[in-house]
Amino acid sequence: MQGGTVLDKAQSDAGMAKLGATQFEGALLDLIEPWLGDSALTVIACGMVGARQGWVEAPYGAIPTTPVADGLVQAPAIDPRLNVWVIPGLKQTAPADVMRGEETQIAGFLALNDGWDGVICLPGTHTKWAHVSAGEVVSFQTFMTGEQFALLTENSVLKHSIGTGWDDAAFKDALNDTMSRPERLAAYLFNLRARDLLEGFDADSARARLSGLLLGAELSAARPFWLGQNVAIIGDDTLARAYAMALDAQGVPALVADAARMTLAGLQAAYRTTKDS
Repeated sequence: MQGGTVLDKAQSDAGMAKLGATQFEGALLDLIEPWLGDSALTVIACGMVGARQGWVEAPYGAIPTTPVADGLVQAPAIDPRLNVWVIPGLKQTAPADVMRGEETQIAGFLALNDGWDGVICLPGTHTKWAHVSAGEVVSFQTFMTGEQFALLTENSVLKHSIGTGWDDAAFKDALNDTMSRPERLAAYLFNLRARDLLEGFDADSARARLSGLLLGAELSAARPFWLGQNVAIIGDDTLARAYAMALDAQGVPALVADAARMTLAGLQAAYRTTKDS
């Protein structure tokens, strides 16, 4: 980065799940070796690299707090060309909850939308709903909706009935079902399999209906977060569109923000804290 400009980028799938405690520096060097010179390059990292099993543990900051809290943790890099800082995650004690990585996207959104108050939804494997006010995260809640979707489509009896496509109408119908009767979710889920066996229910429609059922249950539980609030969504295009569609069906317009742009803006905000300290 040079200011807000991306000069180059690199990526790999060598994340925490694939690396031992002493392998993080090597994985980073494999990616950025061509960018290194004689002097130390500052690297700002977020996400599971700061977990207990990551490169270095960056203890959670307790809410209420700014999303990129004070106290970035320096990683123990051996190569003198690296100056690596890890952003802490956030924690909530009652009810117990944690986040790592999403705080950086929230910081980026707030940096680009000065004075914005409301609720930020961050869809993903573990979707976060975060209430922000006066530049601070004041509460949040996590839903395992994305992981449930993956488990059901890959490891349950539903894997035989779920396609790869989409059907907006099926998604909205299912959303309405669980928004109205969330206690019937388990029955609605098996109904997908039964309809396939007895009616030959379209597999792409079944996928959209499964997504709608799970998201409807989530929205029902998360109602205190989004009802009557300004809402922003930070996520990839497909997930963000589904959440925006679901909220729109409840009469809640949502501002959709690009996840990559928010992440970069959050990393910039964290970088500035290293310059100010």
